[in-house]
Amino acid sequence: MFNNRKVVVVLPAYNAEKTLEKTYREIPFDIVDDVVLVDDHSKDQTSDLARRLGIRHVIRHESNKGYGGNQKTCYRKALELEADIVVMLHPDYQYTPMLIHAMVSIIGNDLYPVVFGSRILGKGALKGGMPMYKYVANRFLTFSQNLLMNQKLSEYHTGYRAFSGKVLRAIALEANSDDFIFDNQMIAQIFSHDFEIAEITCPTKYFDEASSINFSRSVKYGMGVLGVSFRYMMHRAGLLRWHLLKRA
Repeated sequence: MFNNRKVVVVLPAYNAEKTLEKTYREIPFDIVDDVVLVDDHSKDQTSDLARRLGIRHVIRHESNKGYGGNQKTCYRKALELEADIVVMLHPDYQYTPMLIHAMVSIIGNDLYPVVFGSRILGKGALKGGMPMYKYVANRFLTFSQNLLMNQKLSEYHTGYRAFSGKVLRAIALEANSDDFIFDNQMIAQIFSHDFEIAEITCPTKYFDEASSINFSRSVKYGMGVLGVSFRYMMHRAGLLRWHLLKRA
């Protein structure tokens, strides 16, 4: 608990057997009440390892539902557990669990309802091995999205995020894509409901076991991201109604 608020960490997993234990061991259980791992039909022993580690809530999809589909299951279960604060942590150890204290305290002290761990604040991304083409694409997309959405985030593409339960209950999560664009649709929903997002500097690591998408999928993702931001702008201007931005 943090300030009498239940804290749940969700782990959207796919082939995370090699990195799961290291990630799990660093979760600060002095404030974390529950952990939920959702295995998106991995080809390795991710689910079995999770159970051996003592993770109480292990859900395995019978077929691969995609990154967004995995998160939907994560958040659905966290809210079922009556979480007040939910932290999404990738079990591939690309992001350090040691920032959970900081992220939870920002929400738990009612400073902001959403916190992102930013790889771009400081020099964490390139220092951690982010490929240059990904860094340039990140900078271009973030610049474009800030213009279209009238915001000032340092990046829209981090996978390290914490939310108050109020935020997750307010937005229409189930209407979002099951693919990688889910993350940016969530951001559009958060801003549309006038929630603010805080950012903290987050070191990151790129290595063989860390999950990533290939170049062709990155291009598809980039186009989708710009489409989300453009539709958000049009919705806010009253030029179209976008069903994703309705209240849950």
